[in-house]
Amino acid sequence: MAIVIPMSTEDAATGVSAPDFFDITRRNARSVQTLVGWIFWDPGAVSRYEQLGLPGPLGYIAARAAPFAGAGYDAVMASFGSISPDGIKLTFLQLETPAAFRAFWLARDAAVLDGLAQYAPDARSALAEIADEMWSVVRQLPTVGRPFFASHLNVEESSSPVLRGWHAVNALREWRGDTHWALVAAHGLTGPEASILHNAWLGYDGDWLSESRGNSPAMIHEAWASLEAKGYAHEHVVNERGLNLRQRIEDETDRRTTLPWELLGAERSVRFAETFEPPCVHLLARVDVTAGERYQPASRVREPRRPA
Repeated sequence: MAIVIPMSTEDAATGVSAPDFFDITRRNARSVQTLVGWIFWDPGAVSRYEQLGLPGPLGYIAARAAPFAGAGYDAVMASFGSISPDGIKLTFLQLETPAAFRAFWLARDAAVLDGLAQYAPDARSALAEIADEMWSVVRQLPTVGRPFFASHLNVEESSSPVLRGWHAVNALREWRGDTHWALVAAHGLTGPEASILHNAWLGYDGDWLSESRGNSPAMIHEAWASLEAKGYAHEHVVNERGLNLRQRIEDETDRRTTLPWELLGAERSVRFAETFEPPCVHLLARVDVTAGERYQPASRVREPRRPA
């Protein structure tokens, strides 16, 4: 199958069209999110977390936070952005040492291998194949301003080529996540405020997204009041200005996270999309079953919003 590389800008000196890494980034961000995110609600992961003494949501926090657990509750809360600070604090109260978090990281690894074998076996060989190449890209990414991503760089590597590939993709996801939350902060938003804008941008009703992140009614009420004071909402409805801001943050996130795909190269980046999009269909279907069709919106295709 021929690889079709999106072209956009033209080099003024040569007159040759350059690859459109903005579109490549937006496309591959969906597969990166899906390859990692399906495990958040996977029954195999949840059962392992419960055996270690935490319910699924707290087990997710423990497994994801493991590389950064030594930095403490406040640092993890800052890195997770919109996830309930109460849930993060409770996880730290239950797991008193960074070493305790490591057990959840390893439990998640085992669940990843089992789940991929059952639901997306084609992804296993593909992840093993790209492991070295993707880690080469990951280790070239800048760490300044991205502490949560940076914490993943010195975790002991798995002996499984599949997991090495999966962890490289996970590192890409966290690099993008750090970048995204820096942009959210630059626009003067808190995590709960960002969730409200995101919920409206997605077209979800009520406060579904904020509640799904575990935010308390008091936090959500405070976030609405703040958004209204800033002119992004009125009477518990996000207005056009707020929706436009959320689209701007999405576009800025894609624009500022093209580097991994530029390092990988246009042809290999498009090959990444073509390789992983088919198994990601099955993984996203698992999310629909284990969590619900509203979960993991970053995995779902949607047209960019244009100002009215």
